[in-house]
Amino acid sequence: MPMLNRLATVGLVCVLVSPASAQLVTQRSLSAVTSMIAQTALETCTRQGYHVSVHVLGRNGEVLVAVRGDDAPPHTMENSQRKAYTSRTFRIPSGEFVQRVKDNPTTGVVHLTGIIAAQGALPIKAGDEVIGAVGVSGAPGGEKDEACAKAGIDKVADQLK
Repeated sequence: MPMLNRLATVGLVCVLVSPASAQLVTQRSLSAVTSMIAQTALETCTRQGYHVSVHVLGRNGEVLVAVRGDDAPPHTMENSQRKAYTSRTFRIPSGEFVQRVKDNPTTGVVHLTGIIAAQGALPIKAGDEVIGAVGVSGAPGGEKDEACAKAGIDKVADQLK
């Protein structure tokens, strides 16, 4: 009888313990379109006579494409990356982040590594999901950098739906 009780207990435990099922996360990520975003942003600014650098970052803020245009000053590489990182991190245009800092100059997030309060980057979205960002630096004014970034995103907009 004791053996039968043990078997019954083990059977009951097996029935009561449900197997853990793994929940998988499905994410959309940028692919080869990243080079087209960067190239279009660079060409758009170059046609206007601006010497810029462009960064395209992936969903985790990693650099996917980095391009320094002809005659672009060296600092534009760091600046375009930081603009893109700021946009990706906060899921907003970097120009909106500039406004947040103006509204609250004591905000601590402006001091985080890689963050910069400068216009010129836009998040890249697939539907409502932010899957990356593109940052441009070197045009005379952040609004011009941002316009070039937008041209890059617009070029592949049909592939981001």
